[in-house]
Amino acid sequence: MMMSCIWFGMMALSVLYGAASGNSAAVGAAAADGAQEAVKFVIATGGAICLWCGVMEVMERSGVSAALSRLLRPALRRLFPACAAHGDIMDAVSANVSANLLGLGNAATPMGIRAAQGMAALGEKGAASDELCMLVVINTASIQLLPTTTAAVRAACGAAAPFDILPAVWISTVLSVGAGLASARLFSRLSR
Repeated sequence: MMMSCIWFGMMALSVLYGAASGNSAAVGAAAADGAQEAVKFVIATGGAICLWCGVMEVMERSGVSAALSRLLRPALRRLFPACAAHGDIMDAVSANVSANLLGLGNAATPMGIRAAQGMAALGEKGAASDELCMLVVINTASIQLLPTTTAAVRAACGAAAPFDILPAVWISTVLSVGAGLASARLFSRLSR
């Protein structure tokens, strides 16, 4: 609701300022051009997201995703010790982290929701467990080996080499996950 009010206010101010300054034709033309560019951008980005979600589906059916999940299990068991005995929850967590590693946030969301629901069922009603908070931190910060969605946006905007940001992405995501995990551990200990 609040965002709708903010957007409406910005649009109303733009139209009023354009009319007051005698540039209402330029404001109208800019709005039409912006809408056209937005449609082009959505189609280009949507196509790339569909491609990478299809790649994720192929990886799941071929067993590559399961292999990556098995590779991540030892580390995830240490992060989520209370869920380690629950295979379905750990499957959802590892699939979520695997999809995030590949930059497929859209594909990771359903698995993250399934993992969060399982963790919420294990904890006390009405309170988020430390492990559920840790999942949210990991899911939000998410280390990305291949930032596919970001590369799709860069390609749609005309970048010559959409993946040339890889070293910066690797460093920033590792640092953000590290800081998030450290903060979650600290707040977990302080809350006790």
